[in-house]
Amino acid sequence: MRRKRRPSYERGPIVSRILPTVRSFQARRVRYETTRKFDEVLAGLRAAVGDATHGELAQAAGGSSGKEQFEERMKKVAGVSDFMLFFELDHGGWLKTYGIRRKALRWVFGNPLIAYTMLRHDITAGLFAPVELLLVENESGYGTTIVYDLPSSLMVIDDNPPLLDAARMLDRKFAALIERVV
Repeated sequence: MRRKRRPSYERGPIVSRILPTVRSFQARRVRYETTRKFDEVLAGLRAAVGDATHGELAQAAGGSSGKEQFEERMKKVAGVSDFMLFFELDHGGWLKTYGIRRKALRWVFGNPLIAYTMLRHDITAGLFAPVELLLVENESGYGTTIVYDLPSSLMVIDDNPPLLDAARMLDRKFAALIERVV
């Protein structure tokens, strides 16, 4: 006896397999080394970068009546570098559990007003805005290293001149900040 097949709506949803598109691109890593002590470099960064770790961005976005008010609020939060800190991860704090006794901080920072100059040309630039850096005490305990990936090398993987121009402006702002503190 042959079984009668149930209609598709009774069998459940049709699951299709979507295969991802994978593209390679080449990023460029930037490294600054200085003889300045870790705490001195960190203090310089803190002095130049505003602090938005307490949710100012979300408050400004939700509490602003328009673009002008939002921009004014962001300008107040940003430091002299035009950047603001969004998140700090203390790798050194947990690494000592494994016997590694070095100061190491990862920062996520940026500015929505700067990010907009890139995201308006390609929303996927948002994968790398805000930007990140790693501040590391040198293994000898003498001096500090700052490492980051050049934003334009991460954001611009297609031919997009307006995006490239905006990302290169961010590259220069980023370098100016680091050169100021090292």
